Amino acid sequence: MTPIRSEPQLDEEFDGLRPRNLDEFVGQRGARDQLRVAIDAARGRGEAPDHILFSGLPGLGKTSLAQIVARETGSTLHSTTGPALERARDLAGILSQLRDGDCLFIDEVHRIPAAVEEYLYPAMEDYSVDLVIDQGTNSRTVKLRLAKFTLLGATTREGLLSAPFRSRFGMLIRLEPYPPEELIEIVTRSARLLQIQIDDAATLEISQRARGTPRVANRFLRRVRDYAQVQGAARVTLDITKKAFEALRVDGLGLEQLDREILSVLARQGGPVGLKTIAAAIGEADDTVENLYEPFLLRQGLLERTPRGRVLTELGFAAIGRTPRAEVQ
Repeated sequence: MTPIRSEPQLDEEFDGLRPRNLDEFVGQRGARDQLRVAIDAARGRGEAPDHILFSGLPGLGKTSLAQIVARETGSTLHSTTGPALERARDLAGILSQLRDGDCLFIDEVHRIPAAVEEYLYPAMEDYSVDLVIDQGTNSRTVKLRLAKFTLLGATTREGLLSAPFRSRFGMLIRLEPYPPEELIEIVTRSARLLQIQIDDAATLEISQRARGTPRVANRFLRRVRDYAQVQGAARVTLDITKKAFEALRVDGLGLEQLDREILSVLARQGGPVGLKTIAAAIGEADDTVENLYEPFLLRQGLLERTPRGRVLTELGFAAIGRTPRAEVQ
C-alpha cells in the first residue's frame, strides 16, 4: 500500500524547529510574498490555491512551506513521495481520499514514474481521472470525479520534470541558498526554541559554516550544544563552537570530510575528472555527489565544470592545502 500521511492539524509536524506560518519563516522573501498573495486571494474566493511547485537544494524549506500552505489555508495535508507512487492505481487511491480544499504534498516529485505522471494531468487540470474496470473484453473506463485539491510538489531537480507536467503548476517557487545574516536569524530562533544559551559570536560562526542551508545550521547547532553539554559548559561560546567544529571535522568554509575527499580526488588527477570517477573514488553514488555536494563546491568557486569533466580551481587547491601542479597551471 502506498505510504500516505494525513495531517489535519499539523501540530506534530510543527513541534521542534519548523516555522508554523509565513511570519515565522525566515528568508526567501520573494517566495513568501508570492505565497501570501496566493493564499489570501484563494481564501477570499473560497477556493483552493493553484498547484505549487517548490524547487531548490535540500534543506532550504520546501517541506516547511508546503506545510505552511496547508496550515494557512486551513486544509488537511496528505503527504507521500514520488518513488512511493509506483503505479497509477497507487495515485488513484490517494486522490480518491481527498476532500475539497485538501493539499496533496509529493516530495521528490521528479521521481514519479512517467505513467503515473500522465495520470496526474487530468487530475490537476479537470479534477478527474479515468479508471479502468475489469480486464480483457469486459474492461471499461469510468470517469472518477475528484475534489478540488492543491498539489504541492517539491523537487531538488526541476530540470528532470517534463515540460507538460511542469506547465500544469500554477506557481513555481524556487528557493535559493541563504545569506549568513538570515541564517543568524534562524540559528537565534532555533537556539531560543531549544533553550540554548549562546553567544552572538558563536551564532555567527555556525551561520558562516552552514553552507547557506537552514537544515545544516540547525544540525550544527544541535551538535555544538551536545559538545558544550559534554564539556560542562553552561553557555555556547565561540571557543566551544570552534572546538565542536574541529571534532566534527568541519572547516571554516563549511567543508566536511566528503567535500575535502572530492577536492582531493580532483587534486590528485590534475586534469578534468568525470563524475562517475569522483563518485567511485569516494564511495558515493554519482547523483549524490552531483546533487548534494557539488552545488556548494561550485558556489564557493572551489571546482568548475568543463565539457571534459570537473576541475579544481586555485581556491579549491588552497582549501585543502595543496598547490596546483605545473602541468595544470
